[in-house]
Amino acid sequence: MRKPLKATLWVVGALIALPVLTLATTSIVNVVATESDLAAITPYGQRVPVDGREMNAVVSGTGDDTIVLLPGLGTAAPGLDFQPLISELDDTHRVIALEPFGTGLSDQTDSPRTAENIAEEAHQALQGLGVDRYAVMGHSIAGVYALELSRLHPGELTAFIGIDSSVPDQPGWDEPVPTDGLAQLRDLGLLRVASALAGDPYAGMPYDEGTKEQMRLLTTKNSTAPTLLDEMERTPSNFASVSGATFPADLPVLLFVVQADSDVDGWLGLHERQAASVERGEVVPLEGDHYVHHTQSPRIAAETDRFLDPSS
Repeated sequence: MRKPLKATLWVVGALIALPVLTLATTSIVNVVATESDLAAITPYGQRVPVDGREMNAVVSGTGDDTIVLLPGLGTAAPGLDFQPLISELDDTHRVIALEPFGTGLSDQTDSPRTAENIAEEAHQALQGLGVDRYAVMGHSIAGVYALELSRLHPGELTAFIGIDSSVPDQPGWDEPVPTDGLAQLRDLGLLRVASALAGDPYAGMPYDEGTKEQMRLLTTKNSTAPTLLDEMERTPSNFASVSGATFPADLPVLLFVVQADSDVDGWLGLHERQAASVERGEVVPLEGDHYVHHTQSPRIAAETDRFLDPSS
């Protein structure tokens, strides 16, 4: 009986030790790889002082009017993610892609990621760039932040253009975004393993290999850092802060909406009602997924040019 018992204990010990050794290995690899990743990140854009820190902004084009791009929740490198759209817009507009704190090359911050703070920081960054009149083009949760910006600084906005943007009181707004354990999975190196197994999320899209690699590096750097985790955790309260809110009646509103891919009931109708709440509002349905600016940038730019043209 002793030999089988020893064999059983050895097997049990091996089964316990294997995942421990595996996690120790992935943790060590993650530490080394993270240092290597940080060294491989190539600077882009320009840094603007905001609230004692620096926010990164990508500025392109020399048009008479300015379009400010604001990203959706979890976009780790907005200045790069928006490149297909920037290249379509900057022939006719000055385009500024802001990278809110905790994204892209912007600093991390311990300032709470409330909608009001995020909107006010965007205002300060634009003031630092000498911009006081602009159209906001926002993706996803940026629809909430744009509402706050229009409340705080209504005289600055010339239009709001939503890219499958969030709307107040949409179904599921009060559901928490799960963040428990993400930081631990990052430190154990398991998120890095999962990312490697997932393949190229930008396959077939208009990004060169260098840009895709930079976005991968910045995703690893930012996606589970404290600033973005705090913003995720505050998503329900940020939606609550704009419950029932509308844009100023005289603000033009153009909404690009992806209907087929949405998991929100009545998604198109919600945007039609938002557009109807202003004197000049339009909804343009598009084919694609939530990140429709990756694949429909030419159409978005063409419709935006038409909408913003004073003679139209």
